[in-house]
Amino acid sequence: MQTLLDTLNKIGKCPRVHQAPDGSRILILPYGGRVLGLFAPHSEENFYWTHPALESPESATEFYNAQQWHNSGGDRTWLAPEVDFFFPNYPDKNVYRPPRELDPGNYQIIQNSQREHLVNRATCVLSRLRRPVEVEIAKSFGPAPNPLRHERALEHLANLEYAGYTQYTSLELLAGTRNGDAQVGLWNLLQMPHGGELLIATHVKTEPKVVFGALDPHDLRISDHLVRYRMRASGEQKIGIRAVAAAGRVGYRYPADGGRWALVIRNVFVNPSGTYADVPWDDPEDLGYAIQACNVNSGLGSFGELEYHVPAIGRGTGRLRCEDVSQVWAFRGSTEEIDLVARSLLGLQ
Repeated sequence: MQTLLDTLNKIGKCPRVHQAPDGSRILILPYGGRVLGLFAPHSEENFYWTHPALESPESATEFYNAQQWHNSGGDRTWLAPEVDFFFPNYPDKNVYRPPRELDPGNYQIIQNSQREHLVNRATCVLSRLRRPVEVEIAKSFGPAPNPLRHERALEHLANLEYAGYTQYTSLELLAGTRNGDAQVGLWNLLQMPHGGELLIATHVKTEPKVVFGALDPHDLRISDHLVRYRMRASGEQKIGIRAVAAAGRVGYRYPADGGRWALVIRNVFVNPSGTYADVPWDDPEDLGYAIQACNVNSGLGSFGELEYHVPAIGRGTGRLRCEDVSQVWAFRGSTEEIDLVARSLLGLQ
């Protein structure tokens, strides 16, 4: 953590470190509104992927001065539908451009009586409506104690490394677009080291939707209550799981330093009654996807993305504002220990 912290401080990015009562630490980068690092007590090993350019002040300066999208890594918040915010000429898909108004945005730090917030006000153009939408995104963070701490049958895991946090995210349509046709949803994404396996807990056996790319069928294993996706291919591929099937827990397991393994789990609230507005690129009427996963091994970098959506606000939803709460639980230990955690929290057989 210290190397990353020193690099960001030297180039004037003003990172902040929050420590929970259990010793879990998160490194917050206001530039982009990201949790760039998650660290267990007494550990310098980040659970998240960060861009290799951040390893030194010189390369980090060059990275942030470049004109391309600054994909620092970690845990970020975007907006859906992707076809509206990221394809400026949709249905023409030749140009994909993360809007600078969202990432890095212009996040400001605001302190209230309860906690510190990152707040970004942005105006973006929705490509299908050809009109702007004005929003406010706010993020804050709190502790998330180990969910297994009271499980007597797992007391022998007391020495397993653990770190966690709770993320509070809100989205509001501002006055200029409150009466329009806009329908917008929060979209939170974790970036992890490439080559791991995604574990998506489901209520029923479900076939993932391929959003883009060609999946090797050997990389998918589907059982009654779990989708397993080995994120190891070249290029870029993405899958989606519908809200009616998603159980609300998604994990990513990957090899860590020293022969150990890491497992990062995101615990989210899935509401099938809500309007999940993100859609496959080639079928903009196919609503209802709450969980997504993106494998990237290309010029953008090498990482796996664990993604989830929040029901939209705006047109047809009866809401102009929403609040979301999710937890991240991260573990590091032996293969046997990590498998036991995956069985306990994700239903791994």
